[in-house]
Amino acid sequence: MKRIPEPELMDEIEQVRAYAEADFEEPNSLFVSLFKERFPGHDMRGVVLDLGCGPGDISMRFAREYPDCLVHALDGSGAMLNFGKGLLEKEVGGVRQRVRFIHAVLPAKGLPGKTYDVIISNSLLHHLRDPSVLWDTIRGLSRGGTAVCVMDLFRPSTTEEAGEIVQRYADGEPDVLRRDFYNSLCAAFEVEEVLVQLGKAGLGCLTVEVVSDRHMLVSGLIKHS
Repeated sequence: MKRIPEPELMDEIEQVRAYAEADFEEPNSLFVSLFKERFPGHDMRGVVLDLGCGPGDISMRFAREYPDCLVHALDGSGAMLNFGKGLLEKEVGGVRQRVRFIHAVLPAKGLPGKTYDVIISNSLLHHLRDPSVLWDTIRGLSRGGTAVCVMDLFRPSTTEEAGEIVQRYADGEPDVLRRDFYNSLCAAFEVEEVLVQLGKAGLGCLTVEVVSDRHMLVSGLIKHS
């Protein structure tokens, strides 16, 4: 199946509400667990950049898991960030003080940090018409030793397979969420395509692996100085 790009931003209120209120416990928990597995013992006292944070669930999970880190959570959708700010207000234990939402579209300029200790991203890559924007941003905002963890969908072989995945994991969800999930699967990249993207970006130090029946993970430590 050839890639079918989808809109880069979620700005429609119905769409944003459905996404923000959906149950992403399984994939979001998987993301944090995979980070811990890939970077055991990594010093998490620095600043984390979350690219395409959406309503901030993973940003807040990181802040809870790593109480000595700060999280800069970036997204291009103001509506999505507004939902995130509402969720952040409900947090306790200092999480509210350690997560900072930033409204910006990649390539973003004028971020609080010139480089970051950790860069994470979940489900942003498939939204981008030009994937190099993500990889160039990661390269530009990292330094030697920066931990990178990017998870995204990978594209199924056929539209029929995409429909089956939607049925398996979004049965009973609102139609708008099911439609967006299907479109996201069709807009996702294949593992081989991501490997080529990393090579072009000078990020061959990162590895790509399939971690579920619909997700791939790009991770590793940045090698450049």
